[in-house]
Amino acid sequence: MVTEPYVLIVEDDPTIAAVLADYLEMAEYRSSILHTGTHAVAKIRKEPPLIVILDLMLPGKDGLSICREVRAFSDVPIIMVTARIDDVDRLLGLELGADDYVCKPFLPKEVIARVRAILRRVGEPRQVMPASQIAYRKLALDLERFTCVLDEQPVELTRVEFRMLAALLEHPGRVYSRQQLMDISYETHRVVSDRTIDTHVKNLRKKLHQTQKDDDYIHSIYGVGYKLE
Repeated sequence: MVTEPYVLIVEDDPTIAAVLADYLEMAEYRSSILHTGTHAVAKIRKEPPLIVILDLMLPGKDGLSICREVRAFSDVPIIMVTARIDDVDRLLGLELGADDYVCKPFLPKEVIARVRAILRRVGEPRQVMPASQIAYRKLALDLERFTCVLDEQPVELTRVEFRMLAALLEHPGRVYSRQQLMDISYETHRVVSDRTIDTHVKNLRKKLHQTQKDDDYIHSIYGVGYKLE
């Protein structure tokens, strides 16, 4: 039984799993391996890992089903691993709550770098804020007063920009598709195009840059959407 902090690898290819475990060990992370998806959810519930490296195609239970079930009770970071390069598969994994994805074949060092980046992010001490406020780094929103402050300077936002930024700010590092941002930003659920969301993001970036020119909070993920980092 794993009692110390560890990384869970759910991968049916023994060679790939062993290589990831070796690289994690060199990076000073303990790991545990499952070669099927059958007991992955139960293990994560019983022995919560630091992060899950989760293959998409698994015997017993596929990675998307595991991701969906885990998100019902845990925010453990999940990196999806897939041999499929179809954007629909990538997007579906992210919509179900995956934090990142890598495509096979991949360099093990790339996976370790992503593990480190995610753990660094989730391990950052967060400010203790009132329930109506959310903050990340030098950026803070007051949900009741509808105010945005960056580096102690007020930033004027439209209602759509505010709702979009609030969603990104609540889950730093999580990638939101354009459709998700549409659903979040427009209360009336009216039909808008991808270009409309891109324009809002462009305007939002511009406003943040006017206050803090040397930092880019919002990053675009080609073919998927946007995230705050």
